[in-house]
Amino acid sequence: MEVVTLDLATVSVALEETGLIVLGAFYPVPEDRVPPLAQGAPAGTLVVIGNAGPAMWRVFSASPEARDGAPDPLDRWSARVIGALAVRWRGVTLFPFGGPPYRPFVAWAKRAGPVAESPLGMLIHPDYGVWHAYRGAIALAGRLALPAPDRRPRPCDRCAERPCLAACPVGAFTGAAYDVGACVRHISASAGAECVERGCRARLACPVGPAYRSTPAQAGFHMRAFLRARREEAGET
Repeated sequence: MEVVTLDLATVSVALEETGLIVLGAFYPVPEDRVPPLAQGAPAGTLVVIGNAGPAMWRVFSASPEARDGAPDPLDRWSARVIGALAVRWRGVTLFPFGGPPYRPFVAWAKRAGPVAESPLGMLIHPDYGVWHAYRGAIALAGRLALPAPDRRPRPCDRCAERPCLAACPVGAFTGAAYDVGACVRHISASAGAECVERGCRARLACPVGPAYRSTPAQAGFHMRAFLRARREEAGET
């Protein structure tokens, strides 16, 4: 096995060819509920991995998983590429999918980087806006050198107009709640075709991180996956 002198820069460079990025890292404590490594040893560092912008989509869309017609292509791709790096670095992979039970990725994301909940409910980043997602994490035995915590404020606190809340054609977002049923009914009908093919209008209205917006193909993939999952939950075919 190749021996790698590991630091956060090495992790970032290795992720570049996959289109993924480091979305933060932290030293776990018991309250973080990061599972132990081999032989029960505690994890020294948890590196949170995800994507922002279209870079990951370009790599994934050319992958075998994206073309084989089997279920959950993005999850299977994420498990393969992140898993290969974890093996290389003698780490343990953790994913936000595959449950229940599910790992506390929202809490881990807040520990790892400068994110907070937006009026849409999803996490917002000062640079990436709502155009980032979490694809997995690698728990490592050692303590990597980490930068000082990024304490930038939530972008929404400087946004008086909140255009995201006015953009939804069925008013599914109130800033305090998300009406999933109203959203699903809309995108299940012909009136919601644009939301499905181009992405959530509320999300598109956010002024933060426009350079990282998903392409229509990427947004459509996620919207169709969301709609399919809601229909499965409802027992529809």
